[in-house]
Amino acid sequence: MDKIWLKSYPQGVPAEIDKTRYKSVTHLLEESFQKYADRNAYVCMDKFLTYREVDQMSRQLGAWLQSKGLAKGARVAIMLPNVLQYPIAMAGIMRAGYTVVNVNPLYTPRELLHQLNDSGAEAIFVLENFATTVEQVLAQTKVKHVVVGAMGDLLGGLKGALVNFVVRNVKKMVPAYSIPSAVSFKKVLAEGARLTLKPVEQKHGDIAFLQYTGGTTGVSKGAVLLHSNVVSNVLQNEAWLQMKPQAEQPVFVCALPLYHIYSLTISCFMSMRLGGLNLLVPNPRDIPGFVKELAKYKVTVFPAVNTLYNALLNNAEFAKLDFSSYKICNGGGMAVQQAVADRWLKLTGTAIIEGYGLSETSPVATANRVDIKEFTGTIGLPIPSTEIAILDDDGNPVPFGQAGEIAIRGPQVMAGYWQRPEETEKTMTPDGYFKTGDVGIMDERGFTRIVDRKKDMILVSGFNVYPNEIEGVIAGHPGVLEVACIGVPDKNSGEAVKLFVVRKDPNLTAEAIQEFCKNELTAYKKPKYIEFRDELPKTNVGKILRRQLRDEKQAA
Repeated sequence: MDKIWLKSYPQGVPAEIDKTRYKSVTHLLEESFQKYADRNAYVCMDKFLTYREVDQMSRQLGAWLQSKGLAKGARVAIMLPNVLQYPIAMAGIMRAGYTVVNVNPLYTPRELLHQLNDSGAEAIFVLENFATTVEQVLAQTKVKHVVVGAMGDLLGGLKGALVNFVVRNVKKMVPAYSIPSAVSFKKVLAEGARLTLKPVEQKHGDIAFLQYTGGTTGVSKGAVLLHSNVVSNVLQNEAWLQMKPQAEQPVFVCALPLYHIYSLTISCFMSMRLGGLNLLVPNPRDIPGFVKELAKYKVTVFPAVNTLYNALLNNAEFAKLDFSSYKICNGGGMAVQQAVADRWLKLTGTAIIEGYGLSETSPVATANRVDIKEFTGTIGLPIPSTEIAILDDDGNPVPFGQAGEIAIRGPQVMAGYWQRPEETEKTMTPDGYFKTGDVGIMDERGFTRIVDRKKDMILVSGFNVYPNEIEGVIAGHPGVLEVACIGVPDKNSGEAVKLFVVRKDPNLTAEAIQEFCKNELTAYKKPKYIEFRDELPKTNVGKILRRQLRDEKQAA
């Protein structure tokens, strides 16, 4: 396609990044530890850690791990929410020469067992709140070392009343567990302080992360992300956002879970790269508590998903905050709806920059220009050193304006799926493109609009219906809080459109929604069935699970 998108690039954004600038993620992190040693790196529940402290503690943790005799490249799992232990564990594992396996703390025993066994993890860091899950599967895994952290571990120096509150209230949320061989996070740091971290040579081709796909379309698979993949994506985002280290420290909001690649790259690594302060939010679903935290800081960068933006917009206290410091609001993980984007811009004065990516692309592949002033309805342009192709079912490029499968090529694309060569072969083209399974249309300027996932497409009387479009329209109704759309069997049309709606207005009726659709949707796209719910099933990143809604209907 001749990289036609380069003509639409903002001034100052390069076509390519220098992929060789850093040997590894460890190299990038250690540079920031030295460069910003006296700055605060993280804050959680009013407790700050400086870059020097993260440097020191991650050294101690890495030295402790090395003392256990794990071979270079061994997999070490992290089963932590957004707490101070996460960045220490992540940096320590990589500095010791091992591979990080990110694990969702809310996994069921079955899901955890699959991921630990699939990855071959030999050690795990877990918050005590979730240790009972580890206990239930431990004997069936290769895990030899369990490190258990507590919310109060690193909160020393806080006011006594707050520490007492944390310990008293959080302890109530810790189910009983028994792992006799487990070691406390604090003990690991203490023992590691008496050891020396041995330098490990790391190369571009070494594995930094096994990043498991969300499993929303089948069995969870481990995307093999090399050090070069992750470093490249950090540098690509830095070039695209045109952010440079400033005298005034930027503040990054880290509300999305760090075990998710979107938050890990944009909130964690981008913040550390720029010497930023990272505001860790353990529970963003507590919107009133989250808003109180936001009020304490001059936020600069705010990555979020549509559902989180929407929830904040429906909180009266959030509307009272000072948004003058907001510079970049990234939207990813799911489609941003125009109704949400318009309200966000009106309230904060900052447009949501929608982008697109996947676990397999470390994650960012495309993004809208930073200088946009309104919602574009597209996922933007391929970022530097990235190529996008729109392919037909035979793998051939389609003309501009025609729908096809989005395929991505660039230095951020994974090396493949962990120990699944057949799955890797299915998704990679011979010339190095990763086939995403998402349907998109590219225009002649290089901007791409996502139509939908192939598996989510609804076929009504031979016509393709894409849930994103329907949801985007319905979300514009003032009485609708959230909406999801799926296809259900229909004897007349093959499939019919069904909506699941969470009401903002308790008096909203199905008839009112049908009436609203008359002027917005052509006949075959109109919902035939509407079901009201108190809430919709979501991943822990806030992405609505259409698959779960489909499964419910099939089981009924």
